[in-house]
Amino acid sequence: MRKYTLAVDIGASSGRLILGFSEDGHLQLEEIHRFSNNIVKKGQHYCWDVNKLFAEIKIGIKKCNDLGIKPESIGIDTWAVDFVLLDENGELLTEAVAYRDDRTDGMMEEVFQKISKERLYLETGIQFQKFNTIYQLYSIKKNNPEILDKAKTFLMIPDYFNYLLTGKAANEYTNASSTQLLNAFTKKWDKELLETLGINASMFQDIKLPNTVLGNLREELVEEFGFDMKVVTPATHDTGSAVISIPELNETIYISSGTWSLIGVENRFPICINKALDYNFTNEGGIDYRYRFLKNIMGLWMIQEVKRNYDNHYSFAQFVDLAREAKDFNSIVDVNDNRFLKPENMIEEIQKYCAETNQTIPTAPGEVAKCVYSSLVDSYIKAISEIEEIFEKTFPSINIIGGGCQNEMLNQLIADATKKCVYAGPIEATAIGNIVSQLIALGEIKDILEARNIIKNSFEVEKYEAKENEPVK
Repeated sequence: MRKYTLAVDIGASSGRLILGFSEDGHLQLEEIHRFSNNIVKKGQHYCWDVNKLFAEIKIGIKKCNDLGIKPESIGIDTWAVDFVLLDENGELLTEAVAYRDDRTDGMMEEVFQKISKERLYLETGIQFQKFNTIYQLYSIKKNNPEILDKAKTFLMIPDYFNYLLTGKAANEYTNASSTQLLNAFTKKWDKELLETLGINASMFQDIKLPNTVLGNLREELVEEFGFDMKVVTPATHDTGSAVISIPELNETIYISSGTWSLIGVENRFPICINKALDYNFTNEGGIDYRYRFLKNIMGLWMIQEVKRNYDNHYSFAQFVDLAREAKDFNSIVDVNDNRFLKPENMIEEIQKYCAETNQTIPTAPGEVAKCVYSSLVDSYIKAISEIEEIFEKTFPSINIIGGGCQNEMLNQLIADATKKCVYAGPIEATAIGNIVSQLIALGEIKDILEARNIIKNSFEVEKYEAKENEPVK
């Protein structure tokens, strides 16, 4: 009899529930529910609608029952850094404010007045981004201290959904590592750091590793759904789950390509040296205490916003076709410039950047798209050079995983520019990583090495090689 697991994978623009099962040594996936996810304005802040998201999770679970399927377990992954605070009764004290909100403007610089940038990096190993959890909490400490005075429980977004499912409050390791509040070496909350910032350490929960069975569903949910199942913590940070799905067993650079581009390597220890600090790399926690040494790059968020600015008149596939027609357009922007984090109009912001840097201004949709794709490739080239400098070695291949790996033009541009072999796939990397984490927790798969062999045999991966006589740009 098939044993099903249920992966809940929620990203910045959409979420879905995917059933997974193993058959003849191959992993099979079936999407059963998909829904949108958008930032909404609540009062003065841009927030995630966590109530709506949890309602969508419940709809997906009920669809399983409608199909006559009762999963053995469920695991939830989302984006990182965002959180909620609960009061003594377990009720929400705060909205789930989104990382693109401007409440953290200037907070990073104020934190540096209390703890030096160098010490913060040495202890946490985390990349400096103005929206990190540490700066979100410091903003609350500065502007709404009464909220922190009442807070009894700190939960990141997937932690909160697990709490709603089980009634148990816990912080999962991979997501906790993104907060810049976890010590990279002890792998525990840095209480000295929290004390320095005046943040109450008691609201933080015990750290649970990926592949942990957190518990079973609350009784009222068992009654509502018509069945019980185990709640497992996968790598709840979506990139942590995605990286599990890298099928290449040899050393490779990976790019987890979606709203964000996460480019890096898997490593057995954190690299908190000055050069990594200067290049702004992060050491996020992974499965089996592996580290994801990577850099956050703005990613396909830019083309998503361009699509929206054109009133969704063009599909993503059409943007690729239009960019091919504009192949001779070569203006490039710095995709990591904060101006592209949440501009009023992405197209206008790209045009302003090109004007300010004395480059040709893109006007046609294909030129705008080509500018975005070329700029992403340019940022990848720089990051790869920095990785190879830090590791003092050359990596022969790049493995692109996630939805963005379907962009054949971008894959070829990367191969041409880097002169490396590019492997694209699997597409559903995050859901796959979530599912195999659950299967490891349930004892169906031995470990990550076995999981990666199964993944390699289960999903197609496309290969791209540099075209002859193609110049490096």
